[in-house]
Amino acid sequence: MTAWTEEQVAGLNRQVDDLREMLARVIVGQDAVVEQLLVALLAGGHALIEGVPGLGKTLLVKTLSDAMQLDFRRIQFTPDLMPSDIIGTELLEEEHGSGKRFFRFQPGPIFCQILLADEINRTPPKTQAALLESMQEYAVTIAGQRYELPRPFFVLATQNPIEQEGTYPLPEAQLDRFMFNIQLTYPSFKDEVEVVKNTTSDEVRSVSKVLTGEEISFYQHLVRRVPVADNVIEYAVGLANKTRPGVSGGAAIANDYLEWGAGPRASQYLVMGAKCNALLNGKYSPDIEDVQAIAKPVLRHRIVRNFKAEAEGITVDNLIEKLMQ
Repeated sequence: MTAWTEEQVAGLNRQVDDLREMLARVIVGQDAVVEQLLVALLAGGHALIEGVPGLGKTLLVKTLSDAMQLDFRRIQFTPDLMPSDIIGTELLEEEHGSGKRFFRFQPGPIFCQILLADEINRTPPKTQAALLESMQEYAVTIAGQRYELPRPFFVLATQNPIEQEGTYPLPEAQLDRFMFNIQLTYPSFKDEVEVVKNTTSDEVRSVSKVLTGEEISFYQHLVRRVPVADNVIEYAVGLANKTRPGVSGGAAIANDYLEWGAGPRASQYLVMGAKCNALLNGKYSPDIEDVQAIAKPVLRHRIVRNFKAEAEGITVDNLIEKLMQ
């Protein structure tokens, strides 16, 4: 049976082009960031967007939600935010007439299709962990009762660099739930001039909705049906394995500079991301170059440098580049 048709792939690329056009009305530059975000969404993964304040992380996610017909919610993470503020709580109510008391579940803002977790590392780990079950199981459990979340469901989180004051590093278990760690850098001089022109005028840049939830779910299944050659899967698994110090198949550079490496979920995301990257570039099956194209956002939050690497100023991205060589 055919995994897909050329018409379906062409339809995907047409709608993605429309989505890029909508984002370009508001977001200047950052083409690589936009592409990575689109790959994560179409592959059914969550994304963590990291950058210093003022680079437009929140604007990027908000504009993306405006271009899709999805139920959007935003949570501003603060040090006093509680888990119940995210997932909801049970309210004690009294029945009129009989006076009988009962508990009613009041859903929190997590019951949506696209959740912006703004400055997620501004809140303590107890509250950060409230997202764990929802990101993996697409459900939350309150008082022993399981509640399913609407699909498709994405968590797009923003965080400031952990060196900044008032931040709490995300637990490794939660970092692993994010498919991509997307780095937002300073704009070029030309792009920043354009940003200032756009944001200091009276012109309102509107965004039209180009994708529905049903279409996104369809394209996610389409991505999963993309065939992958065994050598590409073996390359992805091998790349993840190279990041693990002290194991058979690990690279010497991992033993020298890494505290620990990526787990099996990294291999899965490398393959899923490669499938989506291939479709968006007009190919019907991914090759090793597609794995390499998305390796950094998949691996950079799953490997931890040791003291030697930090002392020598070797970045995580430097290590990933060396591992791919």
